[in-house]
Amino acid sequence: MEQRPGGRSARVRDAVRQATLAELAEHGYSGLTVENVAIRSGVHKTTVYRRWGSVEGLIADALELAREEPWPIPDTGSFRDDLRAIVRLVQGGFADPVAGPISAAFVAAAVQNGDAARSLHDFFMARHEQAAEVVRRAVERGELPADTDGADVIRMAVAPIYYRLFVTHEPVTERDAVRAADAAAAAARAGVIHGDPAGRAADQ
Repeated sequence: MEQRPGGRSARVRDAVRQATLAELAEHGYSGLTVENVAIRSGVHKTTVYRRWGSVEGLIADALELAREEPWPIPDTGSFRDDLRAIVRLVQGGFADPVAGPISAAFVAAAVQNGDAARSLHDFFMARHEQAAEVVRRAVERGELPADTDGADVIRMAVAPIYYRLFVTHEPVTERDAVRAADAAAAAARAGVIHGDPAGRAADQ
């Protein structure tokens, strides 16, 4: 198939991706099958197998496409408020009746399959780098130390959300999101989350 934007290959890829997301939303990772994706997408099963190979291939491609999409990065003029908005966005995404099951299915797939785990890792790295813009702006405004590690600030802020959802299986409220963001913001302002590996090693 010719790989050109807007061509048949792009249309097939989009149809299969949309079908994959719909199947994940309805049935989760354990219920995802190549056959059902082919039926839902209207793409012949042999084409899906030839191009994606397996359920894990479908998930990896869906995550690759998601990684390329821009993420809405808040710009409130306040580092704390920007970080709160990001964590609320993550919390709200999991609470969404459509997006939530899809996101949970991606995490479940990553736990059970190495290829899916690598795809999810790449997705998160791209998201963290995009979201780290709020940290870079805060450094420029003088709100944070110059050596603050932006991606690590984002990781620290959103980590409690994933812990509650996937480790302790607790509900996550907006209050939980705000507290997680504020804790990460306080650590960043204190200079705890810095980007100097040598400095971190010396402290250990």
